[in-house]
Amino acid sequence: MPRPIPLEGGETYHVFNRGNNREDIFLEETNYRHFLNLYAHHVDPIADTFAYCLLRNHFHILLRIKGEEDLTGLGDLSGLARVSQRFSNLFNAYAKAVNKAYQRTGALFQRPFGRVLVTSEAQFQWLVVYIHRNPERHGLVDHFERWPYSSYHGLKSHGPTRLNREEVVTRLGGPGEFERFHRAQIDEARLGPVIGSDFD
Repeated sequence: MPRPIPLEGGETYHVFNRGNNREDIFLEETNYRHFLNLYAHHVDPIADTFAYCLLRNHFHILLRIKGEEDLTGLGDLSGLARVSQRFSNLFNAYAKAVNKAYQRTGALFQRPFGRVLVTSEAQFQWLVVYIHRNPERHGLVDHFERWPYSSYHGLKSHGPTRLNREEVVTRLGGPGEFERFHRAQIDEARLGPVIGSDFD
């Protein structure tokens, strides 16, 4: 397995992972909520989140790692080590909760988790759409809007959110263009190497 790319401050990444042996990692509604609560605790302090989707056996997240000046006071580790430890803490805490609740043992997630550096505005735009439409792609719902465990509705709403909603909607061209993007054919050539890999 190739060595994962490093997570650098100020850079944007498509982060994804799935259950070990493709097993389900979310077994009921409370699991999705618990993962998001753990994500808020462990990852929100070191990243700005643009979009996410949690599916039964995997997840996708689009985020930007905060700059070094914003990472002070978050522990003794510095830079990349601190960021990587936050993700490790998230996965370990969630795995322990699932193992305890369902009397299972062993690894829950594949290691290492996937990450793709986002290098263009077009890649960013189409990743937002791809992430939200993933449940439809996998046949979990007949229309992506019906899947409750994604950031789609949070980005469309005006209610409180931890998402970087204003930036996402602006980068997709405003509310009207946000909707148009979500109904257009996905330009898979601009999404990055996760598409067409053995992940999906």
